[in-house]
Formats: sequence, structure tokens, C-alpha cells
Amino acid sequence: MRHRLLLPAAAALALLATACTTNPAKVKVYQDEGFESNEVFSRLFDAPVDQTCEAARRALLSQGYLVSVIKPDALNGTKSFQPQGDVHVQIEFHVVCAPDGTGGKVATAYVNALQDRYALKKSPNSASVGLAAIGSLSIPLTASDDSMVKVASETIPAGPFYDRFFALMQRFLRETSTE
Repeated sequence: MRHRLLLPAAAALALLATACTTNPAKVKVYQDEGFESNEVFSRLFDAPVDQTCEAARRALLSQGYLVSVIKPDALNGTKSFQPQGDVHVQIEFHVVCAPDGTGGKVATAYVNALQDRYALKKSPNSASVGLAAIGSLSIPLTASDDSMVKVASETIPAGPFYDRFFALMQRFLRETSTE
């Protein structure tokens, strides 16, 4: 009889322990994606694809970005920042230029910027000494190994950030059309 009472109580206790140790519902970021027709990440330009991407290249170069992938219709650029002694931030731009409409005189620039944040992580060194009488003794040393570790990565969602970039692109397009 005692075993019959203990079994349901043990099962209930195990179920309760499992409920307490499981992770809360995981945040599903993709559910916030509205796929709305806003103009945060794209802009229409009155210029062919190659001129639009050239304006994007010049805009990035003028702001200190290192442009790496350069194609007639796409490019990437990166820039590094050190806002604090133990924090490093890198912004990577991705630009794709696509023809819009017929005739090839209008293009849309699709832009997104990814921000990666790195932090300095210290790994302390220690030395172990084995002594027969007392066993092993670990002595911490003051030296440590430092390494930068990525701690965050996100697409920059700020509309004004992209508005400034697109305005600079427009300025370069105006300058090249007057030449």
C-alpha cells in the first residue's frame, strides 16, 4: 500500500521538478518580421544600376569604410570602432543594386548594415605544483590570455541611419551627373 502512494507522489514531484528546470518559451524573433512595405532598407534612385552602386561605394569610402566585395550590382564595406578599451564594434554594410522598371535608367539600392560587438575576455593562467606530502597546489599567476569574443550581432534597424547613407549616395549621384 505504501508503494502505491509513493509512486504517484514521486511522479508528481518529478513532473514539478521538470517544469521548474525547463527553459521558458523561447523568443521567436521571426514572428516580429512584418514584411511591411516600408522604405528603411531600400531607396529608388534615378540612375542606372552601375552608377547607383558606384555612389554607394563612394559614400562608404568617404566615411572610412573598407570596401571589400565590389561588383557592378553589389558591394560590401566594413568599419571598426573602439568605443571602450575592452569593447570592439564592427559595422558591415551590404549593398545590392537592382534595376527598377524598364529602360535601365532607374535602380533600387537595397542596403543593410550588420553590427557585431566584441568584448575582451581574460583567461587567468595558473600553475600547479605537485607536492608528495600535501598533494597538488594550484597557484594563480598575474598573467592572463586576452581574446576578443563576439558577444552580440544584429542588423541595424534605425531608419535615420539608413536615411543619412541614402542622402550621401544621392549627393554623389548628383555630383557624377553634373560632370
